Amino acid sequence: MFTVEDLNERGEGKLPGLLGLEFKDLAEGYIASQLDIRDVHLAPNGYLHAATVIALADTSCGYGCFMNLPEGAETFTTIELKSNFLGTARGGTIFCEARLAHGGRTTQVWDATVTGTDGRTIALFRCTQMVLYPR
Repeated sequence: MFTVEDLNERGEGKLPGLLGLEFKDLAEGYIASQLDIRDVHLAPNGYLHAATVIALADTSCGYGCFMNLPEGAETFTTIELKSNFLGTARGGTIFCEARLAHGGRTTQVWDATVTGTDGRTIALFRCTQMVLYPR
């Protein structure tokens, strides 16, 4: 089983690490992460860039999928994602909690909620992962 430290190391030198994404908690079918907002995470208008929120949610769901692959599966790939933005932020920390909604043999569906420092919901996110097996 992987630890939070393993997941954080996995992202070093890759997009999650470059963005400063940090995993905080994990369990079967659940993963929590956070990101301290820096200027590089903002759009030119000074508000949180939508791509930052998607990167946090999609990475969280992807790591969750990786940790919950069915026996014999090798990896996965995202085949669909959807985000509903309900708020934004200009600073502080954003938090993500992702949960497995469907864990099938060929697909997984994950739901994530991204919130701000004030506890308000910034985005609701859903993605579908295709489970890949060795050929």
